[in-house]
Amino acid sequence: MWLGIQKLNTETFSLLKTARSEDGYVFNVYFIKVASSVINIISDVVSLFICVLIICSKYSQLLKQETMKMILFRKFRVLILMVFLIACSMHIMIDLLPKLERRSNSGCSCSHKPSEDPQNWAKHRARSGAESGWPNKHTLRILQDFSNEPNSNISSQSLEKNPKAGNKTEAFKRLEHYAQNGDKKRRFIQDTVVTKNIPVKGSRLLALFDHPLFKRALPSLTDEDTLFNVNTDIRFDPNAATENQEWHAEGNMEEYTPTGGELTADSYPNWLRFHIGINRYELYSRHNLVIDALLRDLVSQRITSVAMKSGGTQLKLIMTFQNYGQALFKPMKQTREQETPPDFFYFSDFERHNAEIAAFHLDRILDFRRVPPVAGRLLNMTKEIKDMTRDKKLWKTFFISPANNICFYGECSYYCSTEHALCGKPDQIEGSLAAFLPDLALAKRKTWRNPWRRSYHKRKKAEWEVDPDYCEEVKQTPPYDSGTRLLDIMDMTIFDFLMGNMDRHHYETFEKFGNESFIIHLDNGRGFGKHSHDEVSILVPLSQCCRVKKSTHLRLQLLAKEEYQLSGLMSESLLRDKLIPILIQPHLEAMDRRLRHTLNVLADCIEKEGYSNVVEDDLAGKREGAQMHTSPRGR
Repeated sequence: MWLGIQKLNTETFSLLKTARSEDGYVFNVYFIKVASSVINIISDVVSLFICVLIICSKYSQLLKQETMKMILFRKFRVLILMVFLIACSMHIMIDLLPKLERRSNSGCSCSHKPSEDPQNWAKHRARSGAESGWPNKHTLRILQDFSNEPNSNISSQSLEKNPKAGNKTEAFKRLEHYAQNGDKKRRFIQDTVVTKNIPVKGSRLLALFDHPLFKRALPSLTDEDTLFNVNTDIRFDPNAATENQEWHAEGNMEEYTPTGGELTADSYPNWLRFHIGINRYELYSRHNLVIDALLRDLVSQRITSVAMKSGGTQLKLIMTFQNYGQALFKPMKQTREQETPPDFFYFSDFERHNAEIAAFHLDRILDFRRVPPVAGRLLNMTKEIKDMTRDKKLWKTFFISPANNICFYGECSYYCSTEHALCGKPDQIEGSLAAFLPDLALAKRKTWRNPWRRSYHKRKKAEWEVDPDYCEEVKQTPPYDSGTRLLDIMDMTIFDFLMGNMDRHHYETFEKFGNESFIIHLDNGRGFGKHSHDEVSILVPLSQCCRVKKSTHLRLQLLAKEEYQLSGLMSESLLRDKLIPILIQPHLEAMDRRLRHTLNVLADCIEKEGYSNVVEDDLAGKREGAQMHTSPRGR
């Protein structure tokens, strides 16, 4: 015991010597800690002595020595009480010290911030785990919480791609460094090679967009062809768009003022300019610079409010930004390498955030432009989700896992439980952010049941799966008996087959444009689930109807050529996203394989029905093409 006290004195001396170089507060904290330790040792010694006396007391009862009883229970009664009171006081002080220290640190000028305390110990644990190396896991998807995979939920560019422990440790250091630089200086983990601009020379993507098929002009737009008629005399009031939202975080909102003095249409926030540009034929124009600016906003704008989206089978979050824009956040649920097992039903598959990102890029390469802009973003789960939400149901689902990672699960129909929680590494989670379409109060949308909707039943089949002439019934049913709606369904079918998406049960259109409008391709999260299997049943609408737009057919043929090649175009386009790689190489190669299969199906249709009966000429002009399919064609 005496050696222990000497060791304590030595450590105390060195501790006090170090504390003198710090400010007065640090010295006081260390002094209280040392004093409490000394008093605890003294109290333990006295307690030991009391125990000896009590034992002697028991022995004295056997000997019936009344004198010893008097000494034990009269002379030392006050001493026993004082020792226990001192010991209790010291333990209370020790318990209060961490809270007092955090409270005092809020006014210090050091780099340590109190809001980061809950995560620091988790990051330290994660760093120690990274230094020891994470165990290798099989890449087959297991029906359990995706966070069990050691490399599942940090930036794929830094951890999934670098198996060495040293690289993982360096990635966490960079992650901490960027997290401390504030919202304006936040960066994402990526190699310097990725941040370089793609050279103009040799760019397949630029060559594709320079092709005549991607330069066709729209007919002149009237007021009936645009979703909104802009009145420049009306001043933009961002509060009007969000004042009716129940989840609007009034306390977190800051006044948004665009740059410049006079508020014109060009100075509107990018999300509003995107909404204004929607017309009868497209969500956005081919070379619209606003879309690139909006994608940058999705990954850089400060988040001011978070709430769970009602409805749906899996967890999705509505996020509001500082400029009053809104986006739908789908968190990461599985790694890039995981595939959907063959025995797994399509209606209970995970919604993949990288599938949402890849779907936007594929839609633009196909020149459909019917998917709202989507970008990947790495979020701090505490600062940007938990601290920003006023949704108590969401907030109470946050917890710290046994691996010291921040997790939450929210409320939804599927996979919203502790067993399927969304966990960060340690508090960073990646996901997709899809820009919101205009509010339904301003631009109503109509929801349509997909004629080739699946049964969503374990044993039953849909009618189109058992009736080879099902398309003939569809052709006689409005709105598929006139206009371009049936041809748009064929476009959507090709789009889904290239992704492997079996979950297209409904689609939407803008009510203002009636039946003469495009189909909005929403909810693409269940695509890119299997790269080793091509679900040919997705192409049944195309093989049954044998109808396709000429522009779509020519673009598919163009993308099958070696000088363009769909996989190369997708790879180049996805380099622009912050969460690269979005798709692994097998998924890119699967798209080339599925594209060839689609062209083979069309070739069989042309051979059987004739070119003019299969390919609808829409290149004469959008307006003329819209009127060409005026009556159903026979097989």
